[in-house]
Parts: sequence; C-alpha cells; structure tokens
Amino acid sequence: MTSLSASLVRGALSSPFKRAGRPDATLPPDRPTRPAAPVAPGPLAAYARICGFRESGPLPLTYPHVLAFPLTMRLMAGRAFPLPVLGLVHTWIEITPHRAVQPTEPLELAVYAEGLTPHRRGTEVTMTTEARVAGELVWESRSGYLSRHGTTGAAAAAPPRVDPAAVGELPARTEWTLPGDLGRRYGAVSGDRNPIHLHPLTARLFGFPRAIAHGMWTVARCLAEAGDAAHIRCVRAEFRAPVLLPATVTYAADATGNAFALRGAEGRVHLVGTVTRAS
Repeated sequence: MTSLSASLVRGALSSPFKRAGRPDATLPPDRPTRPAAPVAPGPLAAYARICGFRESGPLPLTYPHVLAFPLTMRLMAGRAFPLPVLGLVHTWIEITPHRAVQPTEPLELAVYAEGLTPHRRGTEVTMTTEARVAGELVWESRSGYLSRHGTTGAAAAAPPRVDPAAVGELPARTEWTLPGDLGRRYGAVSGDRNPIHLHPLTARLFGFPRAIAHGMWTVARCLAEAGDAAHIRCVRAEFRAPVLLPATVTYAADATGNAFALRGAEGRVHLVGTVTRAS
C-alpha cells in the first residue's frame, strides 16, 4: 500500500505538467511486475464483503485487477506516461479467466500500456494486466481509461464493447442503495483513491457534481450477484454513465446472468455487461 500511495502522490504532482491529446504522444514500453506471492487473506476478505462475493473458494474474477492496481498506478504516474493520472475515468473492461485461481497460489502480476485512442471526450488509453502461476497465464484483462479534455474536430465515437442487442431491455432483479461514502470505503479496500471517488469537493475539480462509484465496484457487484463463476470464459463490461453517490440503483439481468446491466433513476444506464461461459 505504501508504494501505491507514493504512486498516487507522484501522479498528482506530475499531472499538471502533462497535456493530454498531444498528437506526438507515445506510451512507455515499461512492464512493471510483482513477483509471485500468495494473496493476503485479510484484504481479500474485506474486498469480498464490500463487493458481495463469497469469502471462500477461488479468487473473485475481478480481484487480480485490484492486486495489480499498484503496478498500473506506478506506470501511469511515471514521467513517460503521456496522460495525467488525476481524473482518469475507467470506461470499459474485458476479463478473461483461463482457469480458477486459488488464494494460496503464488500469483505473478504484470501490466503494460497497450495503446492510445482518440475519444470524442478526450483520449483513451488501453491497459493490459496479466496474472501467472508458475509461468502459466491464468488470468488477463484489458481496460480503457479516459482522460477528458477538449478535442479539435469530430473524434469518432468508440465502438461499443458490449453488443447492444445482447443486453436489450433486461428485467430488474434487485435494488441496491449505495451510501455516499462507498467510494472511500472501496478505495480503502482496493487502493484506488482517485479523487473523483472520494468526496464531492474533490470530484467537482474534475467536473462531477458528486463523488462517483468506482466502475470496478459496479462490475464486481454485478458479477457477485450473478454467481456461478466456475464456467465463465470472458466478461465484457462497459461503463456508460457515472453513478453519483449516494444513489439507488437497479441490477437487471437475463435468466442466465449472461447479460446484465446497472440502471439508475429514470432508467439511466450506468453499466452493461455480458458473460461468455464454457459450453
């Protein structure tokens, strides 16, 4: 956690000196890694509780992302990373679990920046995370993070990561009341203390009227509700609109849990996702 805090401070200090949207911007070739180590049971249990996962059995599908987040922050806070880390918004994630991972297995982690893409609201970077056990790739993900800034000309809209036809008008399954301090609580568990999640005052600095829920909490909570992770081969989720805290949201899903969504007041869609399972 100390190294993560240092990365957050370094990223905050370097952010004012970075100008997103530079046409000559390039990504650093660095590939930060964490040596193989088993998962600490205390932080894992705290994560499972706040997201609604079971506190026993294999790792939650989203947990390697949390474990690798200090590496992601180290890379994004570095001088060579072209986007200011403060205010970055998680826009989508694709998770591919190659097999179930037990908490006792020594997990080696690595991250790298894959590409920069113009976005109608700024610039988006794709970050890749890999998890290995004894050299075997057991889990991987790709995530998009948006740096919001003014754009010149009409940037093409990003293609949807989730097929709109796959989710359609899903039936409501349950309703969740999210407290105003959810961002701070999840930040304490995950280490993601981006100011947009922590307090209305810090969120307003980046254009949000109130603190917003972490995208990774919303997708984790939906997957925990769907259950039956043993046969999942791929998860795709797209964060459509921020969840302003506090909030009341509705989890919607089809009968199989293979298509899901999170809706807010007046049907506003915050997240859509699909799950591919082994046949």
